[in-house]
Amino acid sequence: MEKRTRFHCSAAAIAAALILSACFAEQTSTTAAAVIPGFWKGLWHGIIAPIAFIVSLFSDHVRIYALPNAGRWYDFGFMIGIGGFTHGASRGARRRRPKRSRDEA
Repeated sequence: MEKRTRFHCSAAAIAAALILSACFAEQTSTTAAAVIPGFWKGLWHGIIAPIAFIVSLFSDHVRIYALPNAGRWYDFGFMIGIGGFTHGASRGARRRRPKRSRDEA
């Protein structure tokens, strides 16, 4: 039963990644000054950065980091977004230790 649960979780993660791929950081060269990405766009771009990186290898229109941007606020949001992803990945890679019984201790 545990293998089924892992399979369903993996399938859900892949489906979510495909759905989120529609929200890539695509920047046009004629960006108006009023549409410059700020903190919230930086946060979103940080969250989708791993997927955007893979797509950017095959496309000239997708970038991981939006330019021009609002400067430090965009950078701050981007770092929070990318940090949340890496923290979750490192927590999932840890092994769980089996609990010892009182007789073994």
